[in-house]
Parts: sequence; structure tokens; C-alpha cells
Amino acid sequence: MINLDRQPDRWFRIKKELRRIRDGRGNDLLSLTERQVAVDARHFDQDFVKDEDVDPYYTLADQLFVEPQPRTLPAKFELEAPIRMSRAEVAVAKSHINVWKRIAQGSEGYALILEDDVWFHPRLARRLDLAWKEIVSRSENDEPDDVIYISYKEAMHGAPKSFISKHVFRPVRGLWYLSGYILSKQGAEKLTNLLPCRGPIDLWMNHQFNALNVLATRRSIVEQITDGSSSNSYSILPTLSMIGAINSEGAALFNLRPTQLPVFAFGPANSGLSSLAMALSMLGYRCCSDLNELPFRETERLREGSVDRVFNAYVNVGCLEEICDELRLSYPNAKFIITAQLGDVSNLAISKLRAKLEGADVIVFDPCSISAWRTLCEYLKCAPPLCPFPSVDDLGQRLTDQVGRAPASAQKSSMPKQDQSPWIVERERRDWRGIQIMPPAPKDRMRWVDASSELDPLRWSVRSDTFPGNLALFRTRNVEFNGIDGATVHIRQENLGVRNYSAGAINSNDEYLYGRFESIFQACGVPGVVTGFFLHRNSPHQEIDIEIAGSAPGRLLTNVFYNPGDVGAPFDYGYRGSPSYIELGFDASKSMHKYVIEWTASEIRWLVDDKLIHRRVIWDPTPIPHQPMKLHFNTWPSRSTQLAGRLDTRLLPTMTHVRSIRASVYDLTALQDEATMPPSSDRPALSGASL
Repeated sequence: MINLDRQPDRWFRIKKELRRIRDGRGNDLLSLTERQVAVDARHFDQDFVKDEDVDPYYTLADQLFVEPQPRTLPAKFELEAPIRMSRAEVAVAKSHINVWKRIAQGSEGYALILEDDVWFHPRLARRLDLAWKEIVSRSENDEPDDVIYISYKEAMHGAPKSFISKHVFRPVRGLWYLSGYILSKQGAEKLTNLLPCRGPIDLWMNHQFNALNVLATRRSIVEQITDGSSSNSYSILPTLSMIGAINSEGAALFNLRPTQLPVFAFGPANSGLSSLAMALSMLGYRCCSDLNELPFRETERLREGSVDRVFNAYVNVGCLEEICDELRLSYPNAKFIITAQLGDVSNLAISKLRAKLEGADVIVFDPCSISAWRTLCEYLKCAPPLCPFPSVDDLGQRLTDQVGRAPASAQKSSMPKQDQSPWIVERERRDWRGIQIMPPAPKDRMRWVDASSELDPLRWSVRSDTFPGNLALFRTRNVEFNGIDGATVHIRQENLGVRNYSAGAINSNDEYLYGRFESIFQACGVPGVVTGFFLHRNSPHQEIDIEIAGSAPGRLLTNVFYNPGDVGAPFDYGYRGSPSYIELGFDASKSMHKYVIEWTASEIRWLVDDKLIHRRVIWDPTPIPHQPMKLHFNTWPSRSTQLAGRLDTRLLPTMTHVRSIRASVYDLTALQDEATMPPSSDRPALSGASL
């Protein structure tokens, strides 16, 4: 029985299941059971690298071998592109491989292997007896069996198979799960010789069927319990979404909320405070960090000991360090963290902080420690994410502008529903206006990396994928580059298997971290169609949008998606984001207009025809995206009638014309002169990319 140490409740439950099943001699299964400690993904301090047992990369082609998708049309690139296993998938594979090695080295001829999230069919004993008798009688004349599946889920269109008896079949492929199976000593030896496992363990097993003697009971007689485990553990899902095999992933929201509140963190400069702030965000805290002071009302609420605050974690906030003794008394259950790297614990500044917080619940914490997640999460009584502890350059205490700021929207605006998230401030807080950092990034330190009106196909990629909310597949033939006239993007009604429409999308080959991005285009006016110009990335999902719906071409949708984490962090939550509708005062589908996104570390501005229409500062209502993103332009029919209206197929085919896309980024040369200045979030960065 494979069971995690941190899941004793499952072990307790499965023991009750095992007690009620007896063998022919009257022994219950529990008396015959050995517990195998599962490998815990949370103990991986870094992403897993290949070893003799597991190669963490596989491909879509490997997946489609087991679960064919006859209606999809993936390109060769998509089939062979590497997919990295999640840490949870690696841990599951390692757990089974450890069992195989025990069986291969043991003396027993056969062993039943079970995971701890199973339950037994009421007729398990009878059905297993019937199947086993047929297997034993057959084995007298044939080669002994290696693997016998008694728990599985067949591929969507069925597993190719041949029945060898009334209750037993031989699969060719197409069996998912390894929740329950009988493994012979010979089978264990074969499996260990076939290692390394490439991809999730149940997928890889299917690829070994031709090298093994594999059987399965006619029906699955051991079932998995559905316990609501996160689908984020399944590394294949994003790829299946891209080829159109998944039409809806549901509301991907971050639902964990911390219980140890509030958290206050202080420490000397360059002690990892910004990394700690990011880590707290990844744990679900709404964390305000690296400021000299807070907005007046938030500070006032803290001094009053109020629970009605915008934030529940505060890191490196200068005005709070001055009153930390007050905070200790106002919040007796608060958690206090002092950051210090190895060797700095006796630092004078740290000693003073510890003296101020005497009697409080305090931990001295090193964000650079290899066990940083474990130390922090044990202190805050929560589970760590399945990714490395973040490493962020310390920002220092940025100066805030407490003077009244200009309205967020220069035009008439409205705000539709937004995601419920720890990284989005609720709209019910009508007195909240975000945090303005001063001074803003200087525009004279920008340089154009693409100032021409020509869309160079060598600098752009035409997409050939999709996503769940898209009624179409993006296809390369739907984008026509027209030299100095830009590009034309088509939407057509055609049967493509998983979709009944084709559409067009392009994205820059390079990524950008901050800059000015502008495009001149004429939006599509067909109801149900969205024209989009935006910056986007995944892992973590961050996005800055301009979208115009054909059902309402007189307004523009601005949106920001924010997830915390370093590059590669599996934080891809959110499906609404934090949208705002801005009235344009004209019909965007009737003529060309210029649309601009200005993105800095402290502010995002949207302009139309060089007129500011909307702006957002830090925590208004999200943090500012902080990771490099690619620039996109697309036109597509939306599955959401709320977003774009019902698709009017009578107006298809249709097209959108984009005349130009230009980008400017911060000039690295100008910034190098300031290399010796204290760190600041307003110091721009350059990704080294160009359109």
C-alpha cells in the first residue's frame, strides 16, 4: 500500500477497507499488507532532473499513443515538443518504482500494489477469484503474466484489446491509472530493466505493453476515490487545451487562504525581503511590500488593530517598522518574520528588531536557505507550493506618492465581474485607489526596437493552436502578411474536427519586460468575434489586455491577470482577471485607430489615438505583472456570449486588418549609469529581445 506520511487519514481509511476483504483462508487483507512510504513531491527543493529511474520529459505524441484524439490536427512541432512532468507526477512514478525494486529483490511470486485513494467493489472477491482462476489455468501453458490490471480507466474511445477468456483481456494500450495492479517478480524485474520512466507512470506503462505480458480484469474492480485533487498536477492539460482536445477547464481559481494572520516582516537591506514577499503571495497572502509607507487609511486601520484591512501580510514597510511594538500589542496572534542570511543573525539591526518584538511570535528566517519553503510553511502552518522558493532582487523601500492621483479612467467606464483572488483587491473597497510609486519611469529612456510599419514574418510566429474559450482553431493560412501594409487576419467557418471555425493569431518571437507597445488596427465588427492586442505569458500566468468585442465595438476591454512566482512557477489561475470596460466614443470596427499599452514596474497606461483612457498603479486592483511576456494580436470567435455576444455566422467569413505593431523598451545603456543606486521597482529592465 503506497501512502504519504503526511496523509495518515488516508491510511486510517484504507485500513478499514482492507479489514473487510478476506482471502480463502479467512485472513483479512490488512494482515497481509505492507505500507510503502510514498515519495513526497513537497520535498523536492528544485525541479526534478533526469536520473536512472525517471526522465521528466515526454511528448504529446506519447500521450496520443495512449489516448488518441481523432478529431484534433496537431502539427509535427506540437507532437514532438517536450512536456515536463509535474513534481507530483515524478513523485508518483518514484513511489511505484520503489515498490517494483522491492518486489524484484524479494521472494514472493506476486504482489498486489494499491494506492491509498482506492475503494473496493462490493463483488471484488468473487470477480478477482474468477479472473485469477482463468489466468492460472492459462499460465500453465503460456508464459507467466507480468502485470494484471484490476483498477483502470479506459481511454475515451476504448482500449484496443483481445479477450483471452470470459473475465480477462489483453490490452494493446489505452489503460489509465495504476491504482491497483498485480505485479509478478518477473514483471518487476522487467520493469526495472526498462527504466527510466518517461512521462507520467501510467502513460509510460502503456508504452511497455509490447515488452510485457499484460492482462486486465474484464471490469475495473478497484476504483479511485474522487477527492477533488487539483488538476494542476497533470502536466498534459495545457497542451491538450492548445490542440482543442479540452473545451473547458472550469474555473481555475486559487482557493487556498492562509490562517495565520496578519504577517509582518522586517530585516536589513539585501536580506531577501522581496523574495519573502513573493513567497507569501504564492502561499495565498495578499502581501504589500517594499514601501516607505502605506496609504493613510491602511496605516490607520493597522494602528486600530482592525481586521478590515486591504492586506494581511506586510513586508519591508518602513512606517510599520517604526511602530512594530504597537503592532505586537494590537495583533497578539500576529506572525513576525525577521529576514537574515546565514552569518547575519547577530547583526546589530537584527538584534534591535528582536528586542522590539520581545514577547511576540517571531522567527528569524533565511530566504536563501535550501529549506526555505519548509521553514516558512511550518511556521505559518500551510503547505508549500510545488516549485522552488522564489529568488527576487531586493527592491528596497520605494517612495509612495500620497498626493491624490488622477482618475483611473479618463473616459466613461464600467467594471464587470472579476476573479475572486488573493491577488485582486475586491471592488467593494470603494475608497481604495491602489499605491502610487514616485517618480514614474522616465519616457526619455525608452528606445524603439521595432519602429517600422512592416510586420516582418521572421520576427513573428503565426499560431496553430487554440484555448478552451475559443470556438476556432488558429491556423497559419488565416494570417496573410502584406509587407508595408501589415497583415490581414481571417475567420472562416470550416470543419476542423475539434472546432467548426478557423481564426488567426500572431505573437512576437521575443519576450519583453516593460515598455510601450502600440498597434494600428481596425477591429472586427461581427458579433461573437473578439479582436485582441495584448501581452501574455504562462507559468506564472500574467497578462495585460486590450480587447474589442464585435457585439460592442464602441467600447474597449482592459484587463490584467496576475499570478505570483518566478519563471516556471505553476501559478496559472484566473479566467476573468480584473476587467474594465472603457467607452471609446466611436465604432472601432469602422476605421483604423492606434491602441497603446505602456507598462512599467509601477504603472500600466492604456491609450487610444494618443489619448490616455485608463491607468492602473500597484494593487489597483492587482500587482503589476513582473515577468517577461510575448506580444500578441489575434481575432477569434468567443465561446462566451457574455464577453462578445452570440456569433453571427451569417457574417462569416470575416477579417481584421492590422496595419502595424511597434514596440519600445527601456534603454539598457542609459540604465547602466544607475547601477550603483539603491534598488527600486521603477528601475526598468530589458529582456534583450526585439520584435
